[in-house]
Amino acid sequence: MTGTASPTRPKRRILADLTPLRTSAHYRRLWVGGTISWMGQAMTALAISLQVYEITGSSFSVGLVGLFSLVPLVAFGLYGGAIADTVDRRKLGLYSQIGLTVLSAGLAAAALLDYHRVWLLYTVVALQAVCGALNGPARSAMIPKLLPPEQLPAANALGSVTMTSGTMLGPVLGGLIVGWWGYQAAYLIDVVTFVAALYAMWRLPAMLPEGRKGRASVMDGLRFLGTTPNIRMTFFSDMAAMIFAQPKALFPAIAVLWYGGDAKTVGLLVAAPAVGALLGGLFSGWQGRIRRHGLAILLSVAAWGLAIAVFGLTRNLWLGLLFLALAGCADTISMVFRSTMMQTATPDGMRGRLQGVFIVVVAGGPRLGDFLAGTVGDLASPTVAVTGGGLACVAVLGLLAARWRSFARYDSRSPQA
Repeated sequence: MTGTASPTRPKRRILADLTPLRTSAHYRRLWVGGTISWMGQAMTALAISLQVYEITGSSFSVGLVGLFSLVPLVAFGLYGGAIADTVDRRKLGLYSQIGLTVLSAGLAAAALLDYHRVWLLYTVVALQAVCGALNGPARSAMIPKLLPPEQLPAANALGSVTMTSGTMLGPVLGGLIVGWWGYQAAYLIDVVTFVAALYAMWRLPAMLPEGRKGRASVMDGLRFLGTTPNIRMTFFSDMAAMIFAQPKALFPAIAVLWYGGDAKTVGLLVAAPAVGALLGGLFSGWQGRIRRHGLAILLSVAAWGLAIAVFGLTRNLWLGLLFLALAGCADTISMVFRSTMMQTATPDGMRGRLQGVFIVVVAGGPRLGDFLAGTVGDLASPTVAVTGGGLACVAVLGLLAARWRSFARYDSRSPQA
């Protein structure tokens, strides 16, 4: 009978697959709690930057906020992963979440008491990074214990929606709240948003790493990574994109030189990849049907590089924003399959340490990319830096794929690290 779908044929999803939210109450609580708390943390991050600028009147001092966050995140990222492979991950996630809650409460108390000191804000930012470096590996290592392997791509896509929506909406809400009610209101709302995340973590069962034997070594994790070409390639491919094709540092110059714009134009350029990333997460239902995860990563990273390269040749703002959005969408697709491969092909007892390496790569890679893009932009031109960087990303990716050819043949039905 024409026009009637076969009852046995699986539904072809277009929008994000919500199956993990329906099948696992633990994962549902984690996702809802994480989404709410991530929004609150983004609000607090903006409020801190605004407060630092109000106290100092210095953009350099605001820039130091990122440095005080980056250094502890890189330094503790690897060790946070090692700890997550040793202790009950539920307790580690819960205690680090409590730490973040206490820090936000401290910010609120200081604001209410009119105690405005830059050193306090820098200290809180650094401690937040330490708690985040402990919480991230524990939280990520829990997900494969809560869901079957076939639902991990959908879970990672939902995770991308959490991060991107928080990154986009959190600063907007934070700016409005600070403008209406002051810094203390933003910090207090952040404290409240942690309640859902704490409840979700508290309701979890014990999450002991499989096969744990005393103290987990960071070096053991790095040595394990050296024996896993497929997992290693997920890091290499991501670094190719972040280091060679990261144009963010050039956006202020591009806004003026290419589009004759101002700060509002810079804001559009920064927002465009995030919009594409959010759409990539919302329209991710098809990703669960993909089995060749390595090939999907190669194609999506290549799409990122090509989109950035074409962006470097545009002089029409809306066309440029379109290619930046396409790049952001490709980045989300790559992230989903990279995370899924790391979760399924890594033994449970190593997941925390590899997630720690992932945190270091994600934190450090874009900073190297900003430095490279800024240097080439000054020595040559923004066009050379952006278009050349995008093409370099594709070229490096091609060399990596030729060196480790088995990566393109990776099949999620028989995951091999």
